[in-house]
Parts: sequence; structure tokens; C-alpha cells
Amino acid sequence: MTPADLSRALFDLVNALVERRRAAGDEVVLELSPEAVALERPKLREHGDWASNIAMRIAKPLGSNPRELATELAAGLADVDGVASAEVAGPGFINIRLEAAAAGALAKTIVDAGAAYGHSETLTGRVINLEFVSANPTGPLHIGHTRWAALGDSIGRVLRAAGAKVANEYYINDAGNQMDNFGASVLAAAKGEPTPENGYPGQYVTDLAARVLEREPHLLELDDDVALHTAREIAYELQLGEIRASLERFNVHFDVWTSERALHAKDDEGVSAVDAAVERLRAQGHVYDEDDAVWVRTTDFGDDKDRVIRRGNGVYTYFAADAAYYLDKGDRGFEHKIYLLGADHHGYVHRLKALAGAAGDDPERDIEVLIGQLVSINGAKLSKRAGNIIELDDLQAWLGTDALRYTLARYPADSPLTIDPEILQRRTNDNPVFYVQYAHARTSAVARNALASGVDRSSFAPELLEHETESALLGALQEFPRIVAQSAELREPHRVARYIEELAGLYHRWYDNCRVLPLGDEPVGDLQRTRLWLNDATGTVIRNGLDLLGVSAPERM
Repeated sequence: MTPADLSRALFDLVNALVERRRAAGDEVVLELSPEAVALERPKLREHGDWASNIAMRIAKPLGSNPRELATELAAGLADVDGVASAEVAGPGFINIRLEAAAAGALAKTIVDAGAAYGHSETLTGRVINLEFVSANPTGPLHIGHTRWAALGDSIGRVLRAAGAKVANEYYINDAGNQMDNFGASVLAAAKGEPTPENGYPGQYVTDLAARVLEREPHLLELDDDVALHTAREIAYELQLGEIRASLERFNVHFDVWTSERALHAKDDEGVSAVDAAVERLRAQGHVYDEDDAVWVRTTDFGDDKDRVIRRGNGVYTYFAADAAYYLDKGDRGFEHKIYLLGADHHGYVHRLKALAGAAGDDPERDIEVLIGQLVSINGAKLSKRAGNIIELDDLQAWLGTDALRYTLARYPADSPLTIDPEILQRRTNDNPVFYVQYAHARTSAVARNALASGVDRSSFAPELLEHETESALLGALQEFPRIVAQSAELREPHRVARYIEELAGLYHRWYDNCRVLPLGDEPVGDLQRTRLWLNDATGTVIRNGLDLLGVSAPERM
């Protein structure tokens, strides 16, 4: 019996109780969905497998004592197939204990479902654009981008597991002065000259300059303007290629790469996406002209001041590109937009929400802006290439993709984070990623050894899974779909990490107490075969959880 099955049974009992009250002439107003009948894992195992506070939640609408309601519901639950007992505790909690066979049946369900176990339809029908990283293509990705890469990709994975249709998107900030300064820096390096004012220093610029000269050997013979344009465009292409490669090596894939330049590009009629965006906002009634400039009345939607979208000299502001980009996302069918921004972008929250309102959307429903906090790594050295940052590539080479991704996804985005590389390099239980990966490797080793000993999954007797460690392990396995759905709804993949750490601990305790392999000349029986199902089910869930974090599940360690 799954938690969903049990919730449904309890929901049906509540409905039957309500109908009996109505038949007796009581006026009862109670709207309740199956999803609202939540179950919780009791803190103490002796209290049962599941607990519900539904009696206390419905007592007021029914005008009844919650403990009396709980007693009535518990009596009904005791007659449900698979429920061993239901007891009332405290002011109206219902503690539920499942029969061993009903609880153990989950092991086969998980193995049969495989990679699909944990997936749900919680967010089915939601079409989401998830934008993250979006670093300027003027240098390598650094430690801050690394955190957003890990978190953003994991958020996308849990959203998809919850049934949403998600596109990971990278916004390339390839317009504006920073690109000219970048090009000037590369050209200066090609000429052997110092970095210009407001330029980009670092060995990576010198390396780019050398590659640009390989691509265009006559660069230094060109007119200054042509040379600058050529150096900028080739270096931009090369640097963006490095960013793409770094992210792919980090197991982060983007479905869409959108160029800011494309938003400013004119069509055959001389109109850009930015031009069109201004007129669309004007048609919504939130654009006005003042002091030769064009403004968006974002204060109508909670912004601290109205925003200039086009200056008096006719030059668009960054806000104009933001507007065009937001509208473009909607035009592509994304009803919900999630922006993941760095710690220095707090000012963008009200601005983007106001923009959504000005575009005719609901700022509280259609757009979500997540702000991440800073991350540091003890003992990390600044990049030899960039000189003033800690590069993603260097971190990956030092600590490994799995350790970095797991650790960065293990904490909420809004919490500052300091990583201890010494712990991440240990092959001990105090290293969380090792602890979880080792648990998975152990499930694989048990499966291999079982096969060699003649233990297979040819029979399944879930009623034999009676040991207290088996009950605890099965209870945790039941929680996985709820954890994934909750992680998706709250945009908090760290919940998956903490869950599989707890699951790994429960598995290790089970492993120490319950043998899968026969001892000595002991014949292979249904108990060993059934325990192999439970072993493989646990491996499946740990593997699925690690996959949601973009982390590998090794079979040998």
C-alpha cells in the first residue's frame, strides 16, 4: 500500500463520515481533496508507519470533538485492506500501522517502476521556462555560476519529475559596452599592449588572443575598427564555446540559448523585438513619454520607481531588452518563468515582477525570481588564467563533478555556503556524497553476490519483511515520491539530497541486521529472494535521487 493509496482510503472515510452527518440533518460545509489528506511519518517508529491530523483539521467545520472524529476514522481504517491497526493519540492524531505484506509490497512496485519511481503528475500541464547561469560571454564561469549551474539544473530535473514541461534556458548577454571592452582587451593582448581601461585582464584573454590570431592571421593588418570587430566576434565565439563545454562537462544541459543581440536585430521592416516590446507595453497602458524619454510605469506593480526603457537620445536601456526577452518567453508558450539570479541582483526582483504586470501577466503567478547567496571554498586558489576568480573548470578538476554538484545542491539557494574541500575528498561517512554513493554501490554489490549465490527475484513474499529495520526502510522508500513533488513545488532540490542521506543510513542499518545471502549451507528461500527485492528497490531510489541532483550512482567503489 502506497501513501497515496492510504490517503485515498482516509479521504473516502472522511467523505462517508460527512455524508452520514448530512443524512442526519446536519449542515456541513467541507471542501476537501484527496491531496489535502496529508500523511506524515511519525518521529518515533513505535507510533506506527503513518500519522494523520485530518480529524483536527475537519473538527471545526463539522462542529465536533477532534478526538471523537479521530476515533471514528480510526475504526474505519482498521477495516481497510493492508492496515494492521489505527490508534488515536493526543488531541486527535491517528497513528496507522500497515500489515507487513502491504508495506513490503512497495519493494516490487519500486523495482518494476525503475527510473520512473518518484515521478508524479503533481505539476502536469505546467509549462515552465527556467533561466539560470546566463553569465556574460566575456570570461570563464566562476564559483558563483557553478552554484547556479548545479542548483538550476537540479531544479529543472525535479520539476520534470513532478510532471512539468521545462526548458532550461541560458540568456547570452552579448550586447552592450562589456562586449566592446572584451573585444578591445583581446585586441590589445594580440598586439602585446596593456589591458585597456575597463578591460578584462587575465591569462585567458592572452590565450583567446592567440587563438584569434590563429583564426585570423592578418588581424593586426586590418583597420582599427575592423580589427576590433573581428577580435570581438571571434573571441566571443570561442569564449561562448568554452562556457558551453564547461557546463556540459558539469552535467548541465541547456535546451535554449537566447542571444541579447537577437532582440535588438532589425527585421525586414526595420523593427526589432525591443521596438515591438515597447509598443506592446504601451498598448497595455503602462508606457508614457516624459523628458524626451520613454518610461514604463512599473510603480503600478510595486516597483520603487518607474523605469526608463528608452533614453532621450533614442538608446534603449537594459530594461528594454529585459522586456523584450520576457515577452518572447511568453510568445514561445511559457506560461511560467523562473529566473535564478545571483546575490547582487536583489534589485531585479521588483523590476521583473513589475515587468510581468506591465505585460498583462500576474506577477504573483507567472514569474518567479530566486536569489542565491554567495558560496566560497576553503583553500581554493584563484584561477591562474583569469587571475581574480575561482573557475568552474578548476573546481571540477580539483573536487570532481559529483562532489561539487551534490554539495551545491545540498543546501537551500538562499543560504550562504562555505565548502570544505578536505571533507569532499574523503572516502569516509562524514563526506555526504561518498556516504550516499557508497550505499548505492553496496546495493549493487549485494545484487551481484546474490546472483553468484543463487539468490534471484523469482519469488516475492512481502509478508516476510518483518524486521524493524525493514519496516523503517520501507517507510522511507514510500516517502520518495512526496519528497520529489515537494522539492519541485518549493524549488528546493536540497530536500532530495537530505532524503537520500537518511535513506542511505537506514539501508546500512538494514544491511547490518538482515542478510540477503544464505549463511553457510543454508538453502535459498523466499526470505532471501524477497530481501533481494528490497535491496534492489533501495538501490533504485538512491539512484533516482542522485540522478535528480545530476550525480552519478556508481556500482563499485
